[in-house]
Amino acid sequence: MSIHADILPKDPASLEALVLSQRSEIEHLNLLVAKLQRMHFGRRAETHPVSDDQLPFGWERDRTVSEFKPVSPAPRPERRPPSRKPLPAHLPRDIHVHNVGETGCPDCGGTLRRIGEDIAEILEFIPARFRVIRHVRPKLACGCCNALIQAEAPERPIARGLAGPGLLAHVLVSKYCDHLPLYRQSQIYAREGVDIPSSTLSDWVGQSSRLLSPLVEALRRHTLAGSTVHADDTPVPVLAPGKGRTKTGRLWTYVRDERPAGSETPPSVWFAYSPDRKGERTQAHLAPFRGTIHADGYAGFNRLFDDGTRLEAACWAHVRRKFYDIHESQGSPLAATALDYIQALYRIEEQVRGKPPDERLQARQARAGPVLEQLYQWLQTTLTRMSRKSALAGVIRYALGRWAALARYCDDGCLEIDNNAAERALRGVALGRKNYLFAGSDRGGEWAAALYSLIGTAKLNGL
Repeated sequence: MSIHADILPKDPASLEALVLSQRSEIEHLNLLVAKLQRMHFGRRAETHPVSDDQLPFGWERDRTVSEFKPVSPAPRPERRPPSRKPLPAHLPRDIHVHNVGETGCPDCGGTLRRIGEDIAEILEFIPARFRVIRHVRPKLACGCCNALIQAEAPERPIARGLAGPGLLAHVLVSKYCDHLPLYRQSQIYAREGVDIPSSTLSDWVGQSSRLLSPLVEALRRHTLAGSTVHADDTPVPVLAPGKGRTKTGRLWTYVRDERPAGSETPPSVWFAYSPDRKGERTQAHLAPFRGTIHADGYAGFNRLFDDGTRLEAACWAHVRRKFYDIHESQGSPLAATALDYIQALYRIEEQVRGKPPDERLQARQARAGPVLEQLYQWLQTTLTRMSRKSALAGVIRYALGRWAALARYCDDGCLEIDNNAAERALRGVALGRKNYLFAGSDRGGEWAAALYSLIGTAKLNGL
């Protein structure tokens, strides 16, 4: 914001306040520019080395609550030379034996006897091929009563459609798992001499989505039947008919994954589409759910916690990311201190991941609890020593304002420290969005939600 010299305040106090305000605005803009530059041009990993003069990455409980000592770093294993992994045993083998013939020794003519063999394997690829399955149903007539007898036609996934189930599965996986747009698939099929317009492929996607809707509904019920759920959303460009441009829809993801707490319950993910980001959308999605919701700071979730049947567990990864952005753009030692505290919390989580809830709860209360208390006191003290308009002060207020939800995981062994399960579920959507750019309609967004649900759940279960 530019200010003309003739309207600058004359008294020193007002001028100082104006300078401080301008400095805060410049700091905010520099932070925003640095964040956008890192998103577009920088590395994605948010690594942060532990400062020698700051808190250690991992802590061990000492004699008192306030005394901690650093964990000695584990010795690095010796670097081994890379070795080639054996080819998967489930692949079929074609054995080619290379004999030297039935003649005798080429040197002396003596008889040859087998004393062993050398085996070497190479991996080959046989390109996929289209195949036409012809169903023939002979018609038979009775010589006595002239009755016509014929076998019933086999059922097809799409009524009167040409695509078999294998081809439909290939189209769906190529688009929603391998992020290959339908027009590119059409071009690939054309190289095989098979002309399938992208409009036909789109119709197959819609028909398949409707056919699979009972499975998606089963996933929704399973996902919302647990005691915890991870929730998040991401924008999806959607073509606005008649306007020549796109609008912004939303894909919501809800993940049930209890494996970090030692549960054998199969994980699942359910996606839902909405044409906007109104709070009523997620409130309708999660209406049947009772338990704890891992979420970010989106205000649309707030009404879900009003009746007490649902609790909020905030995400430490979101808090860490905000401190990390400030540290990267400004080199702030205070932000580095906050990162060290949070790294200590994550180090504890690494050691309890996969253990039963009671063990996780005991370890968190004994080790993470004191760290959280110290971090809370440090945040409060630090906030009083800086300008309230600074970017770092804003992040600290964000953390303190959500402290009860951030610390909730420490009192429940079934909860997670962050909402990364939901963020991981959205990675496939982000990759696909870069390739096929937009959904053709709101209906296409609903198809995508259904198929992302099935493919995402299959991935979670290692299928």
